[in-house]
Amino acid sequence: MQELNVLPELLVRFLTQPRTAVLIALLLGAAVIDWRTYRIPNWLTVGGMAFGLIYSAAVHPGTLSGFLLSLAGLATGLVVLLPVYALRVMGAGDVKLMAAVGAIVGLPDILWALLYTLAVGGFVAIAFAVYRKSFRRMSSNVADIVQNMAFAAFAGYQPTAATAKRASIGKFPYGVSIAIGTLGWLGARQLGYA
Repeated sequence: MQELNVLPELLVRFLTQPRTAVLIALLLGAAVIDWRTYRIPNWLTVGGMAFGLIYSAAVHPGTLSGFLLSLAGLATGLVVLLPVYALRVMGAGDVKLMAAVGAIVGLPDILWALLYTLAVGGFVAIAFAVYRKSFRRMSSNVADIVQNMAFAAFAGYQPTAATAKRASIGKFPYGVSIAIGTLGWLGARQLGYA
């Protein structure tokens, strides 16, 4: 219960740190736009990437460490979700949004943000499938994806969209999951849980 008393102070601390304030604005903007249009615009994601790289370089002038950690965070956010995009399970805007988060928080923090985001995304996907009465089809799709990826890795070829064709259970805005997961990680970190 004591954590609830700390929330106003936590919010003020978040909003007075430029990096965190921009991250929160980026995530909320992306979530709202994705919810309404199922797209995350490039100006938002690329702008987030540019801010993260520039801010990290400016905070650590004369040394490349901040910039390199930011660049590594960007690359990690991009590389981890790129295979999911290649299988057409996720949109390019979602991948670029995670890369922007990586540029802002840097490495190794992007790993925690990814972990929380993937957990939230998995929960939302299951809830979405249950709501649409498509849980069995979703389970079959996941099994097909894993089987195709394993066979492709064993046989030495790259899976294509043609090998991953299956009936979709519908679209949901994954940018919302990225926002909830990353903000959840930020809150948990500030409260000492992550």
